[in-house]
Amino acid sequence: MYNINRRKFLGYFGCGCCSLILPSCSTVPITERRQLSIIPESRINQQAAAAYETFRSKSKLITSGQQLKEIKDIGKKMEFAVSKFFERQGKKDPTNNFGWDYILVDNDKVVNAWCMPGGKIAVYTGLLKITKNINALSIVMGHEIAHAVARHSVERMSHAMTINLGTTVADIFLGGAINRTRNTVGQNTGLDIFQLGIMNPFGRKQETEADYLGLIFSSLSGYDIRESVKLWQRMSEKNKGKEPPVFLSTHPSSKKRIENLNNWVSEVIIKYPPIKI
Repeated sequence: MYNINRRKFLGYFGCGCCSLILPSCSTVPITERRQLSIIPESRINQQAAAAYETFRSKSKLITSGQQLKEIKDIGKKMEFAVSKFFERQGKKDPTNNFGWDYILVDNDKVVNAWCMPGGKIAVYTGLLKITKNINALSIVMGHEIAHAVARHSVERMSHAMTINLGTTVADIFLGGAINRTRNTVGQNTGLDIFQLGIMNPFGRKQETEADYLGLIFSSLSGYDIRESVKLWQRMSEKNKGKEPPVFLSTHPSSKKRIENLNNWVSEVIIKYPPIKI
């Protein structure tokens, strides 16, 4: 048995993990940020499609009317603009295998929208009371579509796998210290530490990236992205006093978002003009 102290072991273990992980990296479209990708996107898209169908079957949906039409119109414009943008850039279209679909959930208490991997999009009626117009709605939908285009779900699941592996191996080497502490305090100590110290800041990075990409997708689709600042001002007013401390949140604060949007809007309007159908 080799005689090696714990510090050296953890150093070697970290290097070993890096050597396994680095070949499994991909690049986020447009921002070109390197991201971990050790889970096949097709696998996640299949799981997301199944979850989406289950959600549809159990939810109260609005299946006609002007609100749903606006959501679908924005979605169709964004589908075309995003695909055409990458085609003109001579790059692979990250939405090529998406099975786009749009639903409007009848729930005024929920101010939310989401896009599952593979292009399954849901908007809640509660959100429409905040967006108020198609330009603001396009900002939200662009943001959610950006999560799917940037493969953020693949990235987060890949990181979660490596964190679980790292915690387990470290606990074995430390003689079960993490597990004993977990049993004593009644919570998943190792993962909680990683959640606060690694995964939450990582989530904020993804949210900021989705804000930026979403702004681009909305501009490419012909919407007035100057509305983004007004949207987040309204959102900030609604959430006043309800936002958690930044270190506990997976999202940037409304103040930081507004600051970012103000910095980005003029540049995006110039660099990413509307793509006409």
